[in-house]
Amino acid sequence: MTKIPHSIHQAMTFENGTAIGISNRWHQGQYCSILTAIGIVGCGIYAIQTPSEFGQAIAIAKGTPDQPLCDPEDLLEAKIVDLTPKAMEIGIQLGCTGREAVEKMLIAGKDLP
Repeated sequence: MTKIPHSIHQAMTFENGTAIGISNRWHQGQYCSILTAIGIVGCGIYAIQTPSEFGQAIAIAKGTPDQPLCDPEDLLEAKIVDLTPKAMEIGIQLGCTGREAVEKMLIAGKDLP
């Protein structure tokens, strides 16, 4: 019997607003992200080049084989290791936590129409 993949989609509350936490898992693989109105804080499965070309705010945290990033909550204390120029423009920096990156995205997204 084939096991179906596992997916989580949940609201997450932060100091500056609400975002959507997403986790998808399959045999020997997973990824997670936190989606805001202005961009994504995600795990290392995301590439930076394409969203950079499209002017998107993306901040990437990286897990390890011993501590993979599986659920959106895992991103909160993980350190940001890569980001797009747009993410830099809104104040996200390398080495900040995923939670700090989400909060900056939520602040930057408050003025969207």
